[in-house]
Amino acid sequence: MGKNSGKINKNWFRKSVVYQIYPRSFKDTNGDGVGDLNGIIEKLDYLNDGTDASLGINAIWINPIYKSPMKDFGYDISDYRDIDAIFGTMADFDRLVSEAHQRGIKIIMDFVPNHTSREHPWFQESKSSRDNPRRDWYIWRDPRQDGSAPNNWLSVFGGSAWTIDEATGQYYMHSFLPDQPDLNWRNEEVRDEMADTLRFWLKKGIGGFRMDAVYHLIKDDQFRNDPPNPNYNAARDEPYNALLHVYSTGRSELLETANTLCNILGEQGQDTYMVSEAYLGIPQMMELYHACDNSLHAPLNFNLMMLPWNAAEFKKFIDEYEEKLGPGDWPNYTLGNHDRSRLATRLGQSRARLAAMLQFTLRGTPFVYYGDELGMEDVKIPDERCFDPWGKNVPGFNVGRDPERTPMQWNANANAGFTNGAPWLPVSPSYKEKNIESESRDPNSMLSFYKELIHHRTNSYALLTGAYKPMESGNESVFVFGRECASDKLLVAINFSDSVQTIILSVDGTLLCNTHRGKCGGGKIQSEQLRFDPYEGLIVKLVQ
Repeated sequence: MGKNSGKINKNWFRKSVVYQIYPRSFKDTNGDGVGDLNGIIEKLDYLNDGTDASLGINAIWINPIYKSPMKDFGYDISDYRDIDAIFGTMADFDRLVSEAHQRGIKIIMDFVPNHTSREHPWFQESKSSRDNPRRDWYIWRDPRQDGSAPNNWLSVFGGSAWTIDEATGQYYMHSFLPDQPDLNWRNEEVRDEMADTLRFWLKKGIGGFRMDAVYHLIKDDQFRNDPPNPNYNAARDEPYNALLHVYSTGRSELLETANTLCNILGEQGQDTYMVSEAYLGIPQMMELYHACDNSLHAPLNFNLMMLPWNAAEFKKFIDEYEEKLGPGDWPNYTLGNHDRSRLATRLGQSRARLAAMLQFTLRGTPFVYYGDELGMEDVKIPDERCFDPWGKNVPGFNVGRDPERTPMQWNANANAGFTNGAPWLPVSPSYKEKNIESESRDPNSMLSFYKELIHHRTNSYALLTGAYKPMESGNESVFVFGRECASDKLLVAINFSDSVQTIILSVDGTLLCNTHRGKCGGGKIQSEQLRFDPYEGLIVKLVQ
């Protein structure tokens, strides 16, 4: 048996497929061109109606829906305990939770602890005077002697991380937009207020939180300058990468803060879970795993999105990840999200199928970005239709995130069935062929393939709770591994290359699934070698 095959906590997260919904782009029900909570409710049966005809997911992560001026589309919050009117009402949210639970779907909220909106009442009080009781709720510093910013820290979204407040003569810090001032997590009142806010939402019956930008929570208390990045190339790299952010992010105290947040979930006596957003390598991920109760928390794993498309590189990372995970640590894999170019755009349609097979057969919880199950691709957005502040502030580096946030493609009707109004972002020109209605009728479509993969994962003990067993294929283009438990053993083999490949491997079993749809399901395989067509992957149920 492979490593980490011991006792598995049977909480919902470990058996879930998590589906990320960017609510502005999922389904609009009131004709304003922006998706809303009622649109999510309307489409819950697509996600899981209890039959194999639905997608079959059992958890939804929803990007921020709190009250917000929308300078960064909900990541600038002006009231943590209210729903923004563009999405609906608190009554709509309560109904969403209830309707989702009736279908066995948990709701994961996107929580933004690092910063608020500049329009939040807390910040308005904080900036009103130097001696306001909430002054220390944010990070304020005096200028340097020449009047410039307190240090060289940079904003992810371009420029200095400091903005002067002329009225009080001090700078406030913002890791992102000036409209998003950073909270001071060294302040006990801030920590207490945010803990109470988490309790507020947990009492509504949600399944947990995705914690945004956790690596930014704690800054150096001496405010030392970040050192220059010796590998920075101004022609190639966005300006933020000019520095190594060793003082403005990633301070060791954040591990204690993450544990504090986890403990809020634990005290509720509910089966809840938290995932932390941070783009980290394995050593830093392990620090976050070990800082918290691993039955309540895991850092999100984005590494497969960053690796070159190479079987050896994928095997190296996954084997090491599995090896470093401690007893009870639970892995997860993300292939796409609202901040990165879409899976099918990065890899192409054939490779995207392989990536999906890999994601759903690895040990751990898969996260699926809405539309990736259709093979949706990035949409070229005209300059006059661009909204993303990152892309506007840092032109020329392809960091704009509008292309991967376009409306969901429901059918071949006007605006892909997303809205009866004018959509807030353009709909992909591919929507007439690539949509849920048409792909549901096509047994060879990407959507049908996703449904099958999720069905196999949900109904296989080996895939749900079994160990990951590293294997050697003897071919640098083919990634092979096993998944096994006492009653079930599977072999997964994936040809990463665009050419025919062969591996020497004794196999005795039944073909469960193949990326090349004509070969799928039911055939016996008894062979001393396996031959793969270009970009072919397969799952075999082995004879015990």
